[in-house]
Amino acid sequence: MPLLKDVKTAARIVRNLVSSRRSRVELARRQPSLPKPKPHSIQIAVYFGDSAVNLYQIRQWYAPLAELAKTIPVAIISRSPGAALTMFDESPVPVVCLRSVSELEAFVAEQDLRLVFYVNQNSRNFQMFRYGRMLHVFINHGESDKMYMTTNQFKAYDYSFVAGEAARDRLRHRLWDFDLDHRTLMIGRPQADHFAGSLPYTPDDRTVVLYAPTWEGDRDSAAYGSVASHGEALVGALLATGTHRVLYRPHPRSGVIDPEFKRANEAIIASIAAANSRDSSAQHVFDDGPDLGWQLAVADVAITDISAMVYDRLATGKPLIVTRPVSAHAEIDESGYLGAAEWLSPSESSEIVSIVDRVQHDVEARHRLEFWVERHFGDTTPGEATRRFHAAIDRMFAIWEREASAHADDLRSREADPFETDSDEQD
Repeated sequence: MPLLKDVKTAARIVRNLVSSRRSRVELARRQPSLPKPKPHSIQIAVYFGDSAVNLYQIRQWYAPLAELAKTIPVAIISRSPGAALTMFDESPVPVVCLRSVSELEAFVAEQDLRLVFYVNQNSRNFQMFRYGRMLHVFINHGESDKMYMTTNQFKAYDYSFVAGEAARDRLRHRLWDFDLDHRTLMIGRPQADHFAGSLPYTPDDRTVVLYAPTWEGDRDSAAYGSVASHGEALVGALLATGTHRVLYRPHPRSGVIDPEFKRANEAIIASIAAANSRDSSAQHVFDDGPDLGWQLAVADVAITDISAMVYDRLATGKPLIVTRPVSAHAEIDESGYLGAAEWLSPSESSEIVSIVDRVQHDVEARHRLEFWVERHFGDTTPGEATRRFHAAIDRMFAIWEREASAHADDLRSREADPFETDSDEQD
């Protein structure tokens, strides 16, 4: 068994190296013809040090960034050729691929960067932190009660934009010696102002149920995924009614670690295809597209795991159900919304039809939902989160101006790390 595991690991490494090589070759071919930001034109950069597998983290910021770029020049910095190649084709704002540290240094030197945004806690973020004449701001890729949301890494950033009071409470109880009032700004969920898209089905009188599970996780404490424990039973029950439409949007990493997750995910996809073959008017949807938002907005009820999807859905103010993890070691913070959530255990998955009906029409459930929407996001009036996002940026710019003036006479020095290597095999 260990030998088989070693063989699989070696095969995966070889595949990754081949993919990385192809991405670098394609990048070299395409880059010369791509438009580049003019020197001193970019004031805000979004730093994305991750590979293509985690592009979902930056994609959800596309629409807010496009809106911001109408007034302030913005660019995305990618450190991965594979991720950059995809973003070249889909990003609404300029993308630059700076694979090596020397390329990153050159870009920083020629631009007028004031703010750098970060959407995750990738270790490569540390390479950007060395540059001091700018503000480093964590904007995250979602609001949730995962342990990820209270990591001590928050202290690495000058400021963090968070959704609302619930996020600040979470940090208050977990981080030691952290000036919460000074270093966090509440902006709501700007993405919710852009939840739109073309529907892949024709609306009718069916009840639309979104099932958007997360992946299996890479440790017991983060094992929130429900594909293998809940997914087949609940999707099967909904497909069988003839009165529901299933939108299935699994996490892009589903099954990368656990073969059972991979099998269950593939079985659900196959069952959706089979249901559509039996009845073309059902128009069930397996969705793995790059656009996220319309699914949350159109679904009558959403079923999610403990993930950012809970809170993306919460921002719409519409009914949702949260799956209960099967792992006894999964960390669940029930001091916030999850303490009042509509939970679904694995044994209840086959009863999902009646549960969906209840959360839609129960008055008490509606009142609880309204309370927690306000707690997590504040005012969710359309456009309000975007206004708060832009106001927070204005505040950052004012701080930058103040500090730039105070340090105008400082001796300028090169902020490079003499021990940093340019070699990097990430695709």
